Amino acid sequence: MRNRIIGFRVLLCAFALALLCANGLWAQSQSAEKPPLYTYVSEWSVPRAMWADYLKNDSADIDAMKKAVADGTLISFGSYAVLNHQPDQPTHGTWFSASSMANLLKFLEGLRTAPAATAPPLAAAKHWDYILESRNYNSHSGTFTNGYLRVGNWRAKAGSSDPDGKIMKATIVPLLEKLLADGALHGYQIDEESVHSADPGAYFIAIITNGPEGIDKFTAALNESEKNNPAGWAGYGSTVDFAGHRDTLARISNMTHK
Repeated sequence: MRNRIIGFRVLLCAFALALLCANGLWAQSQSAEKPPLYTYVSEWSVPRAMWADYLKNDSADIDAMKKAVADGTLISFGSYAVLNHQPDQPTHGTWFSASSMANLLKFLEGLRTAPAATAPPLAAAKHWDYILESRNYNSHSGTFTNGYLRVGNWRAKAGSSDPDGKIMKATIVPLLEKLLADGALHGYQIDEESVHSADPGAYFIAIITNGPEGIDKFTAALNESEKNNPAGWAGYGSTVDFAGHRDTLARISNMTHK
């Protein structure tokens, strides 16, 4: 995910996959496909003077999400405040995940009819919703209050191809799995929109770090992986439109995974 990939990716892409097969990385990265994970993300651009009021209302939603995890409706949830603010862009957000669209919508309907749904901070805020689906994800079980959320919004390069996500599974997924095993991450998801409200070629790489140190550990591991496996990352770089890339960095106040 560094611009230096671009300069040599054309030369390396032709034999990147062959090299991956030769050194065993391909075989190590393959695993049985996981069942789909559905995630609803709700983002708000709250006026600064109403941030405290928003957080009060957010606590009611968190209580409802805790109950939904306990009864099996949800698998996970989290609440966050954006750190890299942009004009007219989200300042806060919440997500919750379920193993089926039915459970996701069942819980959403409860939130939409709750008294807090029409609270002044929400009525005064701009609002965005995303319904996402993931087949590449993992997380530690438990409740965490020290997480940082970093989301990379990427777009597939026109004319590129990564059948069944094989290149991604040979590069990004093993990197994130190692960071999860080492304790640098609390969790990760690679998502596409299930209900498209943006470019159908877009996807999201979301990591939840274990404290701010996890951000540095992620960056260091990425740099090391690019250095040790330039062919693999060149293959990945050939599938990405770097001009469409955007990042979000947020502080997670509360998250739980079953």
